[in-house]
Amino acid sequence: MSTYTATIRWKRDPGTDFSRGQYSRAHEWVFDGLTVPASPSPHIVPAPWHKLDAVDPEEAFVASLASCHMLFFVDLARRAGHVVDSYVDEAEGTLEKRDDGKMWISAVVLRPQVVWGGDAPDEAAIAKLHHDAHEQCFIANSVTTKVTIEQ
Repeated sequence: MSTYTATIRWKRDPGTDFSRGQYSRAHEWVFDGLTVPASPSPHIVPAPWHKLDAVDPEEAFVASLASCHMLFFVDLARRAGHVVDSYVDEAEGTLEKRDDGKMWISAVVLRPQVVWGGDAPDEAAIAKLHHDAHEQCFIANSVTTKVTIEQ
């Protein structure tokens, strides 16, 4: 068993009207000594209470799924004897309201663009690599969000 940690840091600016919700939600995520600026989504919290040049939890969720998939895909390709030169994924998540009124990320679409070194595998082999990567991805196995892979 492994454990993973993250430190979340937020501090109220004393010059804001906290009781009226007029305060910055900008904060920091710290992972293994790396500090990442974080903020709520501008789709959720209006300006000026978010920070546009920071990662929001919804983006991080999408990135986590996409990153996990990529890591497994590249390793599975290597194990199958293929060479991956690059992998770029313009992943997208959809936030919507459930029937019970709660918001959730209902779907994530991965759009991996793979550049192969040498001979590329055929489409069936690539589809199998994506299927197997999805099946093995720890993050995908941890969520109920529908994950689709578009090639």
